[in-house]
Amino acid sequence: MSLFDLSGKVSLVTGAGRGIGRSIALGLADAGSDLVLCSRSRDELEVVAGEARSKGVQAWVVTCDVGDPGQITSAVETAIREAGHIDVLINNAGLAIKRRAEDLPLEDWQTIININLTGVFLMAQAVGRHMLERGSGSIVNISSIAGKTGLIGSSAYCASKGGVDMLTKTLAVEWAERGVRVNSLAPAYTETPLVKSITDVRADFAEQVVARTPMKRMADPDEMVGTAIFLASRASSYVTGETVMVDGGWTALGA
Repeated sequence: MSLFDLSGKVSLVTGAGRGIGRSIALGLADAGSDLVLCSRSRDELEVVAGEARSKGVQAWVVTCDVGDPGQITSAVETAIREAGHIDVLINNAGLAIKRRAEDLPLEDWQTIININLTGVFLMAQAVGRHMLERGSGSIVNISSIAGKTGLIGSSAYCASKGGVDMLTKTLAVEWAERGVRVNSLAPAYTETPLVKSITDVRADFAEQVVARTPMKRMADPDEMVGTAIFLASRASSYVTGETVMVDGGWTALGA
């Protein structure tokens, strides 16, 4: 089990205040990692930081809107200054807007691409430079089944997540010889506040998702933790450029 031990490591987690980001952050703390928690909401982050500290690790809070390049630069500089170094990046912050392609305003398209793809790139770039200087690091981009399959009402979201998967491959092959691994974790529909914002508007949506999923349920955010720890730790030391599907069989079904 020492392969999964993250003691002495520092993990920066974006979108850490709720949902998948929160679960992964606390899971990394259980594995021994200190944390730098990033999102737009300091109040949410402080709650998560308190939970992490109760597990015996250090936790720092840095507010950051990943849609703002200046805030990304500032957040990474602050994280390095406060924590000393960054060993793991969980690139989790994201946004979804459900709307048919013919009705999707350009503004919504640009917002989703800016946060889900450009923000992921800029955060990986900023943290990656630091990791390359140190000669080691693991970046885990949170992708989605939407990077592999088309989803109705999700043209911008699918485009952004497909971009994340290809960005992951490209960064992985560019940085492999220099000690930095880059992988993606791709969930199916997960019971998070983001998904709840959709099911609150469309009552039948959850039923349709469950019917389409071979395991006949949505994921719990905590079910992303094991894969995240694997990709962050020495247990995956020869894994890079991969997208690991954590989807209850969604993409295996195909039809």
